[in-house]
Amino acid sequence: MQKIIPTALGLIFPLSLVLSGCGGDTTTSGGTPVVTVAAPTTSATPPPPAVSGIVDFTTIDVNRLDNYANPVLPAYYDNTVAALDNTPNNNATSDRIATLGRVLFYDKRLSVNDTTSCAACHQQASGFDDPKRFSTGFSGTAFTSAHAMRLGNIKYYRPGTMFWDKRAASLELQVSQPITHPIEMGFDSAHGGIGALLTKMAASTYYPDLFTLAFGNSAITEARIQQALGQFTRSMISSASRWDTAYAQVFSATGPNRNLNIPLPGFTASEDLGRQLFMTGPGQGGAGCAACHQPPTFALAANSLSNGLDANETIIFKSPSLKNVGLSKAFMHDGRFSTLEQVVEHYNSGIQNGPALDNRLKTPGGTPQRLNLTVAEKAALVAFLLTLTDNNLTNDAKLSNPFKK
Repeated sequence: MQKIIPTALGLIFPLSLVLSGCGGDTTTSGGTPVVTVAAPTTSATPPPPAVSGIVDFTTIDVNRLDNYANPVLPAYYDNTVAALDNTPNNNATSDRIATLGRVLFYDKRLSVNDTTSCAACHQQASGFDDPKRFSTGFSGTAFTSAHAMRLGNIKYYRPGTMFWDKRAASLELQVSQPITHPIEMGFDSAHGGIGALLTKMAASTYYPDLFTLAFGNSAITEARIQQALGQFTRSMISSASRWDTAYAQVFSATGPNRNLNIPLPGFTASEDLGRQLFMTGPGQGGAGCAACHQPPTFALAANSLSNGLDANETIIFKSPSLKNVGLSKAFMHDGRFSTLEQVVEHYNSGIQNGPALDNRLKTPGGTPQRLNLTVAEKAALVAFLLTLTDNNLTNDAKLSNPFKK
């Protein structure tokens, strides 16, 4: 394997070093330090002012940080939703640490050759999904073997296991794995592992300052990277879709089924039919989607099993929240479907049996369900899924790329 030597990040000397090199002389007067600076000559150009690496490289205003810790959420994001939050007790969100996470998420320098970032595979304009079926790794020629899933409302999946096959026990343990992956970002053992990345970051002009801002000192560790990326990605909360706007008008904390089965204002007849099918179980004439994809976050229920993509499947796959599913171009863990119509048809007629199949997708006799939806009903389900598109999430400045260069 050809060894790729990571490029160093740009260096800008900190303020203290600039001052010490500007001809200054420090004396004392009555015990008080006095700084005298030699007068510049008319022939010399004054040195440029010292600039923090954070300011030079990013748009972040350290004196006016974005609000990540206390987002304004609808009334229906109440205790029933909070109970689904997978944030660990030792990583409560703070504006400072989440700000660091934002920089980490968008920084191509976290790849071994400065070519790719987390955001390359999880693109904000696509609901933090990858429009391609498989993502391109740092080399530009190798591809991932699974589709990059959407990240909106990732904090509301309990118990919080991550990746399609749930192999990571938490979001914190998941977020650094693409960095050390031999295809994705390249800091595998052949390229020095996470230690090489930490050395690279320590040589930058902005990470020591950002880690100091976040944690009180400049120590850069994998655990801190995990904390920051975990906080930033959990801040990708979707609560402003058309469905949210309509549901907010009828929500009642004490209503039957939280008022999920009543018509929503502003919905077309097809969209509201899709809502009924989505929310109502197969035994009552619906499709039963909400049993696994739980409103209002539309994140996956913790006890969900696999969805019968292949016969005799033994792996228990999970799915992301359905928020912004209409922006996706590839669906399922391997991206095999390219349209929502194909997804709906799978649940209508294509479910295959196997030991990992969820019981909610079986008939009382144990065979895979067949919904036998009409053409109009399938179109209605697609129309309803499109009401889950949240343009606020895809345009939220605090979730956007902070880099100037």
